Amino acid sequence: MSPESTGQNEHYLRVIRRRFRTWRGNRPFWAGLFTMVGGVPIAYFPYANMHLGNMTLAMSTTAGAGSLIIGILLITLGLTMWFHHIVRVFAGVAAILLALISIPVANIGGFLIGFLFALLGGALSLSWAPGEPVADEAEPEAGVAAETAPEGLSFAKDEQSAGHPGGELLGAGVPQQEPARYDTAVEADGGRHRAG
Repeated sequence: MSPESTGQNEHYLRVIRRRFRTWRGNRPFWAGLFTMVGGVPIAYFPYANMHLGNMTLAMSTTAGAGSLIIGILLITLGLTMWFHHIVRVFAGVAAILLALISIPVANIGGFLIGFLFALLGGALSLSWAPGEPVADEAEPEAGVAAETAPEGLSFAKDEQSAGHPGGELLGAGVPQQEPARYDTAVEADGGRHRAG
């Protein structure tokens, strides 16, 4: 076994964590998570019974089936954001619409908890964009910059930086305006003609 091989000596939890981080970075992870968390209270509260001593509180409404459908759809949209992130814009818009519909249908959007989470998840899904790989490009040199300068500009060294140690770096790349080629007395006078 070679001492340079790093893959075999790593702990398996570290490998799993690194793979999960890579997987999470390639998709709108937090958008999907917030959307699924928002779907749970919307679907749960209409069917929940809360016990206060001997008294049972039921928060079910006449639209209990609608709440269940909205909650399940939000959970499905969250999973879609994770595993089929190419349709993230559709999933984000659908999550926002379902969150808005849950306000009148599902106990004020799961007592605003589910509404806020689903709304945030939909907005994050709409705003997420896949990252682009970073290209290794060297910075252009001063000679290349002088060739690509627009007409009338030249990249000249400053006279004050010429005597300074490292002066070639201080004045490089500073644009200097060249004098106008067709400067006449009329144009230099602001366009006014003097009566002679």
